[in-house]
Amino acid sequence: IGKALPTEQPYNRIDTTRFRVPAKTPGYCYHPTGLAFVFRTDSRTISARWTTTDRKPSTHMTGLSQKGMDLYIKRDGEWVFAGIARPGLGADHKATLVEHMDGTEKECLLYLPLFDEVKTLEIGVDAGARIEAAPNPFRHRIVVIGSSITHGTGLSRPGMAYPAQLERATGFEFVNLGASGQCKMEQFFAHVAAACEADAFLFDSFSNPSAQQIEERLEPFVATIRAAHPTTPLIFLQTEVRESRNFNDKIRKFEDDKRAASEAGMQRLLKQDKNIYFLNPGMPLGDDHDATVDGVHPSDLGHGRILEVIRPQIVKILKKHDIR
Repeated sequence: IGKALPTEQPYNRIDTTRFRVPAKTPGYCYHPTGLAFVFRTDSRTISARWTTTDRKPSTHMTGLSQKGMDLYIKRDGEWVFAGIARPGLGADHKATLVEHMDGTEKECLLYLPLFDEVKTLEIGVDAGARIEAAPNPFRHRIVVIGSSITHGTGLSRPGMAYPAQLERATGFEFVNLGASGQCKMEQFFAHVAAACEADAFLFDSFSNPSAQQIEERLEPFVATIRAAHPTTPLIFLQTEVRESRNFNDKIRKFEDDKRAASEAGMQRLLKQDKNIYFLNPGMPLGDDHDATVDGVHPSDLGHGRILEVIRPQIVKILKKHDIR
């Protein structure tokens, strides 16, 4: 689950032969960010064996979020964290996610890595145990287009990205098309959105661009999407207030300018289109300065705070459009 469009390689998110991809973006299209497997099994143990590239871990990310996986099991109607697939240091990985369970059948949700390609993947169960694909447990489809924040930079594990948390919390499928540093409202992402089947779109589109880029690109970006989705709800998130601006005057001005440009641009769009929404604040991190890993990228705590604020607003908007 979690795929926006078909791809030749099953663990890629975007077909780079179909769209004209900006120079720095192709690698991010190959990451399985937000993709997950849903299956049922009565096995007492669940293991995994998978291969990725041998790229080195990023300095501000855990190896688990970059190359590993995390497992959730449904209990009493809720998705409960069950275990992790801890990656090795190279390209070949093998791990036990959970063991010593009872033998009742369980519905499982396994999120794939955030920041590396997955070449092969095998899910292991006990000899004699049953395992079968389960239907998608999430209804409707909300496509999320965004920056490294949406992509999940800085998180401890894949299932902590706010789109993944939103789908477990709401029961809606949130498709993660975050691309680290690349979401600058270029027409590429507008064409991808136009090609998607979606009940709504959620945009973290003001984190990467400059004020000038926002002024130049916002309305053409929306126009391309509207040509294919004339009435579909478009929900825009105001970007976070970055901690990196606290003592850096240059960064503070850049961030203030782009936030002002996004507010002005959204006010124009809101007057023109009743199905466009602007959540401001859209990525609140609190005022204790503890919710990022590096002054820019929210930690698990930061994504939790974002979820707490935007979840009820998104649910209200979707309900208004009879998306329940």
